[in-house]
Amino acid sequence: MSTNPQPDLIRHYIRQCAIGFVLSAVFVGLLLGFDVMGLQRLVFGSDIGIVAALMLWIFNGIVFAGVQFAVSLMFMADDDDDDGDSGHRAPARAYVPVPIPVREHRS
Repeated sequence: MSTNPQPDLIRHYIRQCAIGFVLSAVFVGLLLGFDVMGLQRLVFGSDIGIVAALMLWIFNGIVFAGVQFAVSLMFMADDDDDDGDSGHRAPARAYVPVPIPVREHRS
């Protein structure tokens, strides 16, 4: 029995989600810092602008966390090529149709 209280995949998921939300914070900070499409003036000029910034961070964080986790899982995949470590692909096999005799049975 494992003494690890948390499976490795769960720990990996939480780590990648945290990275996604940090990337989202940087993204929203850059959006507001460079005043893209007047967004900084809208957020700081409104009395509920902090809610808009929080929503931007959370919704972008969900997207960034999902993409971060998916990409990290894809990079974890094993290489299942059967050609060894040479780095060359095996030549494609040609499939030649073979005629199969068929008998007709009438009843």
